[in-house]
Amino acid sequence: MTIIDSIILGIVEGLTEYLPVSSTGHLIIAQYLLGLPDSEAMKAFHICIQSGAIIAVLGLYYSRVKQMTLGTLQAARNMFRADATPEERYPVGARILVNIIVAFMPALVLGLLFNDFIKSMLFNAPTVTTTWALGGIVILLFVRARSKSGKQFAGQSLEELTWRGALKVGFMQSIAMCPGVSRSLMTMLGGLFAGLSVAAAVEFSFLLGLLTLGAATVHDAWKHGGEMLSTIGWLPLVVGTATAWLSAVIAVKWMVGYLNRHSLSIFGWYRIGAAMVMLALIFTGLEFSADEPEPAAAAQTVQE
Repeated sequence: MTIIDSIILGIVEGLTEYLPVSSTGHLIIAQYLLGLPDSEAMKAFHICIQSGAIIAVLGLYYSRVKQMTLGTLQAARNMFRADATPEERYPVGARILVNIIVAFMPALVLGLLFNDFIKSMLFNAPTVTTTWALGGIVILLFVRARSKSGKQFAGQSLEELTWRGALKVGFMQSIAMCPGVSRSLMTMLGGLFAGLSVAAAVEFSFLLGLLTLGAATVHDAWKHGGEMLSTIGWLPLVVGTATAWLSAVIAVKWMVGYLNRHSLSIFGWYRIGAAMVMLALIFTGLEFSADEPEPAAAAQTVQE
C-alpha cells in the first residue's frame, strides 16, 4: 500500500462514516479500484482508520460527551444517598449514556456470533451494490411517508428517549452489519421510528457510533493488528487515520447543517446512482476480485 492509497482510503472513510451511504461499502469498492488485496490485514486497516472518525465526533460533540461523563459520575456518587432526588440519582447525562449502551448491545451480541461469516461471505462488490440500491429506495419511501404525515423534522429530544426506544435503534443498527447498508442510515431511521426528531436522531447516531465503532476498532486491532502492521506498516495507518479525522469533521459539520433544512432524499438518490454505476461496471466486465490483482495494479498491493 502506498501513502496515496492510505490518503484515498482515509478520505473515503471520513466522508462516508457518518453519512447514510455506508463507509464499509465505499471502502470495499475503493480497495478494489486501487487494486489492493482482499486480506485480513486490509479489513483490519479499514476498521482501524475509523478511529479518526471517532476522534472527530469526540471533538465536535465534546459538550455532550462531557455531560454524559459528569452525569454518570454524579449518579455513582448519589446512588446510595437516602436524601438524593431521582434527578440526582439518574441525571440526564447518565440516562443518555445508558441508552447508548442499551442500543449497542444487539450489535455486540450479533457481531460476536456472525462477524466471521459476514466478513467471509458478504464483503464483496455485488453485495454492496445491492444494499446500496435497496437502502436508497428505503430512504426515498421513508421521506415520502414522513412528508405526507407532516412530521418531517418533528419529534422528541434526545433527553426524552427511553431505553425501549434505544433498543429499537440497536436492532436497526444490527442490520447494518451487512456491508453497504450503512450503520448511520439504520441508526438514524431507528431514532426516527423511536420518535426522535431528525436532529436528535442524527446526534444519537453519532454518539452510538463512538461506542460501536470504538469496540470494532479495538476488536480488530487486537485480533489482526500484528498482521496489519507487518504487511501495511505504521505510516499508512497514521496517515489514513489522520485523513479520516479531517474528512469526518467536514462531513459531520456539513450533514448536521444540511439535515436541519432538508430531508434524507439526497442520500437515497446518491445510493441508487452509485449502485447503477457499479452495476454497469460489473456488467462491462470490471473484475472486482482483489485476490489476484491485475499486473498494472500489482505494484500498489501489499507485499506479502
